[in-house]
Amino acid sequence: MSETTLRPGDMLPLTPAVFHILLALADGEKHGYSIMQEVTRITDGTVRMGPGTLYGTIKRLLEARLIEEAEERPDPALDDERRRYYRLTAFGERVAQAEARRLANLLHIAQTKRLMGGAT
Repeated sequence: MSETTLRPGDMLPLTPAVFHILLALADGEKHGYSIMQEVTRITDGTVRMGPGTLYGTIKRLLEARLIEEAEERPDPALDDERRRYYRLTAFGERVAQAEARRLANLLHIAQTKRLMGGAT
């Protein structure tokens, strides 16, 4: 299906690996190893994504047009020319936002059910 026939909600729920990669790219383009480092950083080390999971997921995200390969590259003298840089598409950003709202709603329900130490 093309992006034009899908709505962000049609993509939900996202797998943890997909959501973590989208979160890692939310503040700008990154190459694969940098995505792995950002996932580790934003989860305080509780999630460590291996290369197989990372690049398999990136392939699926590219096919779904949630991310795209960046055309502009850093100066080759400052970077490894073999690196591929990725960024969110506009659709990918909307999907990430929809997933964040979905998870926030679940968190609210868990709080009202006192599963997190009481309602807020």
